[in-house]
Amino acid sequence: MDRKKNIRNMSVIAHVDHGKSTLTDSLVSKAGIIAGAKAGETRFTDTRKDEQERCITIKSTAISMFFELERKDLDFVKGDNQVEITEVDGKKDKYNGFLINLIDSPGHVDFSSEVTAALRVTDGALVVVDCVSGVCVQTETVLRQAIAERIKPVLFMNKMDRALLELQLGTEELYQTFQRIVENINVIIATYGDDDGPMGAIQVDPSIGNVGFGSGLHGWAFTLKQFAEMYAEKFGVQVDKLMKNLWGDRFFDPKSKKWVNQASGDAKRGFNQFVLDPIFKVFDAIMNEKKDATAQLIEKLGIKLAVEEKDLTGKQLMKAFMRRWLPAGDTMLQMICIHLPSPVTAQKYRMEMLYEGPHDDEAAVAIKNCDPNGPLMMYISKMVPTSDKGRFYAFGRVFSGKVATGMKARIQGPNYVPGKKEDLYEKTIQRTILMMGRYIEPIEDVPSGNIAGLVGVDQYLVKGGTITTFKDAHNMRVMKFSVSPVVRVAVEAKNPADLPKLVEGLKRLAKSDPMVQCIFEESGEHIIAGAGELHLEICLKDLEEDHACIPLKKSDPVVSYRETVEETSNQICLSKSPNKHNRLHCTAAPMPDGLADDIENGVVNPKDEFKVN
Repeated sequence: MDRKKNIRNMSVIAHVDHGKSTLTDSLVSKAGIIAGAKAGETRFTDTRKDEQERCITIKSTAISMFFELERKDLDFVKGDNQVEITEVDGKKDKYNGFLINLIDSPGHVDFSSEVTAALRVTDGALVVVDCVSGVCVQTETVLRQAIAERIKPVLFMNKMDRALLELQLGTEELYQTFQRIVENINVIIATYGDDDGPMGAIQVDPSIGNVGFGSGLHGWAFTLKQFAEMYAEKFGVQVDKLMKNLWGDRFFDPKSKKWVNQASGDAKRGFNQFVLDPIFKVFDAIMNEKKDATAQLIEKLGIKLAVEEKDLTGKQLMKAFMRRWLPAGDTMLQMICIHLPSPVTAQKYRMEMLYEGPHDDEAAVAIKNCDPNGPLMMYISKMVPTSDKGRFYAFGRVFSGKVATGMKARIQGPNYVPGKKEDLYEKTIQRTILMMGRYIEPIEDVPSGNIAGLVGVDQYLVKGGTITTFKDAHNMRVMKFSVSPVVRVAVEAKNPADLPKLVEGLKRLAKSDPMVQCIFEESGEHIIAGAGELHLEICLKDLEEDHACIPLKKSDPVVSYRETVEETSNQICLSKSPNKHNRLHCTAAPMPDGLADDIENGVVNPKDEFKVN
């Protein structure tokens, strides 16, 4: 945890049902947390009972894993701040242990507030796209959010098994499908990103290895790097040169044994011939039960199947074979370590949009350098309910300094203004913990660049805030959500005596979800507002079963409407006073830009001096 250049904070984002949780399993199984055979079916990061039943992710879940990257892959990790240099027996060498803090996020648009909370505390994103249905609406929404938060994307094309088995696509059709997805993703990146910006070029390109292909359900995946390594020795070429020939309009002519730019005669596209053909051969041999061909392939590729796997046939054998030949965990690990930024790299360009204060004060400089010896700056992005009723872990990321059990810190809510006492508490942090899916691990201290949970600060924050030891620190910027709570439901307790429990339950519900709003109307109604019907349904279930624990009466969901004036009216209204001596002329005009924000922020007040207004 102290080797901050070897940390990768990343989130998994995608459209609904494109296979995020299933893909995450292969990394979790590589870390040895779940059995390899169960990967793809366990959905380890779907921790709630209703998530397993509905087969959807509702809350974003964090998990910390430690991996050792192979020495040969370390050479591909470029950049001074991307890997630590250690000294062993007087020899300097790159350190190959990596800590990956992964956050699996939901895909439904109703829960996109969870995605925003996940993106704030991470530096890189694995964008998963189903290669059968392509880039969808929510893919664009979450990718746009990621680029706005200055998060570097890598792409993974999932569900390749479906493209091969169900759609029976040919090699060229499959290549064109992949090519189209890569282009669509790059169009979104070009639209919302800027190549000359602080992050530099963040386009995805299979020939540099930041695009993966595979199947999360079957547990196999590859990037062009793996295939280039297989052929590099045979051809006597460098891996990175060969990778450039394995994508795009590069064709290999077997007669002249040269790469050409046009398809002619026997020349076949490099990607189809050297990457897809071997995979198609394996699928063909196993699915059509060609026993001899399968045995030959197993021997040729040096695949060691377990005793019980040798008797398998069809899909099950193919799953076991592909998992041994192209393990998904290794591919994902390489993509994450090589192409995603470390906190040291990322905080240099993320600081200015994370920190509200001056960009040259002590806190800003410490965040920029990810300095563990600077003042503590930690952003809490959400509250995670604990097994203890009514208490929450404050979940967030340490941007500078070190947070430790028992230390005193300033807890600044979102309305805190430097120099004032409002929304500020000075309290002791009871415990620091690591989040591990559905489990937690207590830990002494957490240095900068890591993601952690805190115990004992939940009663001072509603949803999120800043925790610091620097008395002049400004807040970290509040998150902007891409959806608004527009669907409302009125709730009341079936038994009027339970009203205090309902009020307490609503307070807890407001804490546990970054987006939901609980409003107490003047008429005495209790209103819950959410992003959509599914979001409300989950919130009401949580309220009834976990937070208030009482039976509830609920109204039908209603969408809240607002009306406004778009342009100045062309008629002038006239009104006379009763004695006909005074005339009032009125026109309606739209409010000037920024006035609504000023009213909401309390800058403009009805009680102000008339001239000031």
